[in-house]
Amino acid sequence: MPTISMFFGIIIRMFYRDNQQHDLPHIHAEYQGEVAVFAIEDGRILDGSLPSPKRKLVEAWIEIHRDDLFADWQLAVSGETVFKIRGLE
Repeated sequence: MPTISMFFGIIIRMFYRDNQQHDLPHIHAEYQGEVAVFAIEDGRILDGSLPSPKRKLVEAWIEIHRDDLFADWQLAVSGETVFKIRGLE
C-alpha cells in the first residue's frame, strides 16, 4: 500500500490492484487513525470518514491532482509502481 502524498498530517495511499471492493478509481486518506476512501472522479467519500476540515483538504487536493491520480490509478491496478504526488502547502 504505497503512500503517494502527505500533507497537514493526512496520509494518502493507493493500493495495488484495488479495483474490487469499490469498483472505481479511489484513494485512501488517513488522519490520526481515521480512514476515508475517496472517489477520484468527484471526490466523494465512498467509505469511512475524516474530520470535516481534513475532508475538505483532501477534496481540494483531489480536484487539483485529478489527472495525476488517474494516471497513478492505472499504474496501481496494473501492479506497477505509482508516482508520488505533491501535497498541499
